Amino acid sequence: MTRTTTDPRTRRPGGGGIVPVLAFAGIVVAVMQTLLVPVIKDLPELLGTSPSNATWVMTSTLLAGAVATPIMGRLGDLYGKRRMLIASLAVMVVGSLIAGFTSELLVMIVGRALQGFAMGAIPLGIGLMRDGLPREKLGSAMALMSSSIGVGGGLALPVAALVAQHADWHALFFGSAGLGALSILLTLVFVPESPMRAVGTFDVWGALGLSAGLVLFLLPITKGSDWGWTSGTTLGLFGAAAVVLLLWGLMELRVKAPLVDLRTTARPAVLFTNLASIMVGVAFYAVSLVLPQLLQLPTSTGYGLGQSMVVAGLCVAPLGLTMMFTAPVYARISAKYGPKVTLMIGMLIIAVGYGAGLGLMSAAWQTIVIAVVLGAGIGLAYSSLPALIIGAVPASETGAANGLNTLMRSIGTSVSSAVIGMVLANTANQVGGVAVPTMQGFRVSFLIATGAVLLGLVFAAFLPGRKAAANAEKPHLVASSEDAEYGEAASPELVPAGQTAQAGFRGRVLTADGVPVARAKVTLIDRRGRQAGATLSAEGGDYVLAVPSKGAYVLAVTAGGHGPLASGASHPGGARAVEMDLALPSVVPA
Repeated sequence: MTRTTTDPRTRRPGGGGIVPVLAFAGIVVAVMQTLLVPVIKDLPELLGTSPSNATWVMTSTLLAGAVATPIMGRLGDLYGKRRMLIASLAVMVVGSLIAGFTSELLVMIVGRALQGFAMGAIPLGIGLMRDGLPREKLGSAMALMSSSIGVGGGLALPVAALVAQHADWHALFFGSAGLGALSILLTLVFVPESPMRAVGTFDVWGALGLSAGLVLFLLPITKGSDWGWTSGTTLGLFGAAAVVLLLWGLMELRVKAPLVDLRTTARPAVLFTNLASIMVGVAFYAVSLVLPQLLQLPTSTGYGLGQSMVVAGLCVAPLGLTMMFTAPVYARISAKYGPKVTLMIGMLIIAVGYGAGLGLMSAAWQTIVIAVVLGAGIGLAYSSLPALIIGAVPASETGAANGLNTLMRSIGTSVSSAVIGMVLANTANQVGGVAVPTMQGFRVSFLIATGAVLLGLVFAAFLPGRKAAANAEKPHLVASSEDAEYGEAASPELVPAGQTAQAGFRGRVLTADGVPVARAKVTLIDRRGRQAGATLSAEGGDYVLAVPSKGAYVLAVTAGGHGPLASGASHPGGARAVEMDLALPSVVPA
């Protein structure tokens, strides 16, 4: 069971500087993913190693980020999202400094892994926004935070290229350390801690199992082209990943407070959002792999655009900038049509961008057009994902659920890197012993991205529509009984969901195994032992109760002849609901 309480010692976010500060933190950690792209071809020489070994410098960041996102999200739910955000940024700063002072391969890999660990900051930032911002500001704020993955990756390319071209490459790491330190300072000053806490323990075995499964799965994806896709090592790791993740899933279903609530993850709203996220990740990374290479290839190839590293980065930069500016556009579209429709519009724009891109590769300005169109589509798609996730999970699981969604995007980019890298390698021409990508390879890559985003559209079509989501906004049956005697049934009245959620308790009634319990009676008792309200849980186990004033209360729940189970809670007053899940042992849902 996971319950959420409010720590009265924490401050409630005011919202003034929280959005730009958290968005800046997201951009900073996203920069780590593409920081070394401008010098990737020179890494073997810079580190004095083979090309296959040098790829570990990029692979380590990816693996660490994949492992960190769900784990840091869960730790944030338990111990404070702001605290874990600062810890993530601090680890990134340490990793940047380690990498900045070395040219040894193994030490560099350690530093880069620590840099990748900071990817957990993005779901933590989304969780902080949900907990602290008023509803009217939440949509555009989460959109900007979610898009920061692409914004940071896009903006890093030209800046890193400029630094690498005019300074020692280690300056890239010192610059990232400075950005991380600045982000920590801004977070300490402008971002109060979230009052929401999940009561429970951290699932250590679940974290270890998920980490092992992810590493076993992502390692052959990122190294398969070097090892051979049909080699014993690659196939063996894929098989081991399947076994480990299956055993991990069975274990998580039996844990009372799992790292990832697989029952929640299996809900259509969460499952199809995560599947669509993978496809958007595939589409996002394809343009980052194709356009820089096309721009830098010499014109003597007949199709290369002959641009410098810096100019190539500047031509791709509109991808990230457009993603950033789509946040307010997303808020308007989503407010009118809902995040599902916005996600589908975004993916349609991505498909149009890649389709048009098949014939727009003959001039530098055409690549800018492609970047702008794709940036708009990816920005809308990425902005929709956290809203869809948050709308389907309780607040006590916000960090972990968004961490898992961020992980799905990372898996998408990893698959994209492997598949498109293989396509470009297999279609390349050998010129003077050097593999030169061909226009055929670029176009096939764009077709793969188009197919991925169209598959994502199919997944999005299965998401619950706006009408289904609107049912959650209808008035809930709530009992208010200021005059009722203790133990007597209260007279029911209809209270709008928004009003109730702003001044009371809400959550779900669950069995010990996490199964929702419908029509369970939840009674609110004040400090004097008087009944302050009562309600019945909905089909999904959800309940909402208003409180007459701030103070200490007891929530008693009964169902199917079991209970009552009493849980103490405190409401601090104000305009936020306290999230609290209640559990009954051995209850068979009605």
